Amino acid sequence: MAMLSVTDHHPLPPPPASFNLARHVLERGAEMPDRIALQILRPTGAERWSYGRLVQAVRGVGHGLLQCGLRPGDRVVLRLGNGVAFPLAFLGAIAAGLVPVPTAAALTAAEFQRLIDTIGPALIVADKALAMPDSLPCPVLPSDRVLGYETLPPADWQMGDPNRLAYIVFTSGTSGQPQAVAHAHRAVWARQTMFGGWHDIQPGDRVLHSGALNWTYTLGVGLIDPWTVGACALIPAHGVGIETLALLARRFDATILASVPGVYRRLLRLNPDLRLPRLRHALSAGERLSPDLRQAWRLTTGTELHEAMGLSECSTFISSSPSRPAPDGATGYAQNGRHVAVLGEDGAPVTRGVPGLLAVHRADPGLFLGRATTDGIDPVDQDWFPTGDTAIMAEDGAITVLGRADDMITAGGFRIAPEEIEAAFASDPEVTACAAVELSVAHDTTVIGLFYSGSASEDALKAHAAEMLAPFKQPRILIRRDTIPTTPNGKVSRRTLREEWKAVP
Repeated sequence: MAMLSVTDHHPLPPPPASFNLARHVLERGAEMPDRIALQILRPTGAERWSYGRLVQAVRGVGHGLLQCGLRPGDRVVLRLGNGVAFPLAFLGAIAAGLVPVPTAAALTAAEFQRLIDTIGPALIVADKALAMPDSLPCPVLPSDRVLGYETLPPADWQMGDPNRLAYIVFTSGTSGQPQAVAHAHRAVWARQTMFGGWHDIQPGDRVLHSGALNWTYTLGVGLIDPWTVGACALIPAHGVGIETLALLARRFDATILASVPGVYRRLLRLNPDLRLPRLRHALSAGERLSPDLRQAWRLTTGTELHEAMGLSECSTFISSSPSRPAPDGATGYAQNGRHVAVLGEDGAPVTRGVPGLLAVHRADPGLFLGRATTDGIDPVDQDWFPTGDTAIMAEDGAITVLGRADDMITAGGFRIAPEEIEAAFASDPEVTACAAVELSVAHDTTVIGLFYSGSASEDALKAHAAEMLAPFKQPRILIRRDTIPTTPNGKVSRRTLREEWKAVP
């Protein structure tokens, strides 16, 4: 009998009935106050924080925020770059029962205005250097004031139901306007599935993440997971460029590196002989990792690059790991404790080997509570939450994520993942970045288009495509650009390119 594309479900034990996310994250570190918890990195040196100082500062910030007149449940927007004020404000708010809302430092004033209009904050904590709207609905607390709360008496941990609201994050907006995603305190409890199922962070590790702290990938793998086990988090300071990442990894003895495929590709271009002697392995998420890039990383560094698939609404839940590497070309396996399926148009799991829509069951403890609004939360109300990604599950349970459902290209009657086309062109040394999209050229007529940057000529690219891709996968339109648009988190924004094409008369 054919197997269905749904994982066996072995649920995690429930979290304690009285729970606080920040307390859980810092509990291990509190037992070893002299160990280094955090280093904010610059090429010239690093700012170092011990666990003892970190725990004291987090609870002091919680006390200071309550002194501002806030009450448990109030929302606190974080308008902060990559610096120590970010984790202090994030965890300090949660410790005191407040609800932090991280936002991207790169947002314009107008973009930031739209986000705060969505969630109705009681306070904004902000770096003075970042753009702010002229009119705001609540007071603004400068980030240097937050740092001054470090020595205040420690706030009591606000304990309670693990299912209550803990924090709100915004999606990257790759398929429309950013959405406010509300997460419960139990979200951190669900992250234990990643320790064996993906990143294998150990107490002795030094974890370097290249991303912005507002991104759930950086916030989780870069800070929360290392601190949960008592490891050291390494974070590049605000304004430190990607070109210094290899230097930082060597100088500060990174044992695990976490980033996105585009950054790994650039690292290899900038450092053809890249050697990271302390590195155990690297982690990739945010967008699909091509088999060619994975192999190039392995050959150059002598370490594995383990991929995970996740989303703002559920963090990662499919991954490759040191203990269970993904088969070549596959994304990985569902982490133990996750309940995942590939669904057909009827909403039921398809047979293994058949593509469908990837979904997570509402019983997963890491799944979000719902969309946050100024009036509360619109809860998840369906049994299976669709991720928006298409995927295929093999007979052994390995899952290959094919791409965003709205990014999939139809050509010659075939459904093609844009990442497959992009991976073929990324192997050309004269292509620095590219994005494949379906472009409308006439009524009811679309073709494959490739936007690219680099020095490659159009004739050379056509010859490369003929060598690497079947005819129906080859782009019919090639458009050179100085840069390929990305989201604030570094993902290729194919939606932006489609909209630009539509706007051309």
